[in-house]
Amino acid sequence: MAKSIEINALVKQFQLEVITGEAYLSGLIKENNSRRPGLEFIKYLPFFPHNRVFVLGENEIEYLYTLSEAEREKRIENLVKYNPPCIIITDGQDRLKYLPKYCRQRHIPLLRTEEPFYEFSRKVDNYLIKQLAPEMAIHGVCLNVSGVGVLLRGESGIGKSETAHSLIGRGHRLVSDDIVVLKKLSPQTLLGTHNETNKELLSMRSVGLLNVVKMYGLKAFQDETRIAIDIELTKWDDSKLYNELEVKSQYSTYMGVKIPYYQIQLKPGRDVVGLIEATIHNWYLKQQGYSAVDDFYKRIEGEYD
Repeated sequence: MAKSIEINALVKQFQLEVITGEAYLSGLIKENNSRRPGLEFIKYLPFFPHNRVFVLGENEIEYLYTLSEAEREKRIENLVKYNPPCIIITDGQDRLKYLPKYCRQRHIPLLRTEEPFYEFSRKVDNYLIKQLAPEMAIHGVCLNVSGVGVLLRGESGIGKSETAHSLIGRGHRLVSDDIVVLKKLSPQTLLGTHNETNKELLSMRSVGLLNVVKMYGLKAFQDETRIAIDIELTKWDDSKLYNELEVKSQYSTYMGVKIPYYQIQLKPGRDVVGLIEATIHNWYLKQQGYSAVDDFYKRIEGEYD
């Protein structure tokens, strides 16, 4: 089912002034990109995107005032035919004699912000993309480790939350414990966050529920993070060999987004927190083009030259 948000949520988020249309703020926004109208002013084209929030800057308002009154009304009428859920005026402009008339006729809220066009349009697009992104919830822990977003998974009782607590003790940040909300922002981008209920909270067996911000300060928590790595904690299996020079690349897929997957086997005496940090730092070096295995083989080849 497609997601949507009320126009009123946008008004509150950006503290927008309502010029007209107060009765229609419960209308829904379903498209995750705003639009700066251009050709929409010139002629109504039915194949152009409909139902998008329109954001008008100084250029658009000045353009309207270069037209005759009859032509100006015609252009504005073209604009509202695209059924925008709302129209937002930036830069605190007040030369709006004609827009309110057509907005009232079409029951379109007309809103205004003091922010400059380019700054506001960037913010509103980022907000809409996050709010309307497809999402799913998974069982696990989400952290930001050395600037890298990490999913930490494993069967119940294996020690995910305890490991997260140790990582927080080393200066890393909790995003979500137990339930992780994943949002697909693009075909390549997956965002991890909390569900508000579990914000800042970490649940540990034999200890109970901890508020990491109250205990360790703001540095212990991060509201969201882009997921880069999926790590699964598993029990040690003596029948498997774990002495590879390089682990074969594997991936997890969430809502069509592929994420590098690593498995860390648990055994008494293993420093699981150190292994997680090593996994992340090694992955980061690979992103920079460095491979310790390639370096090793080059050294061996050099010995026999």
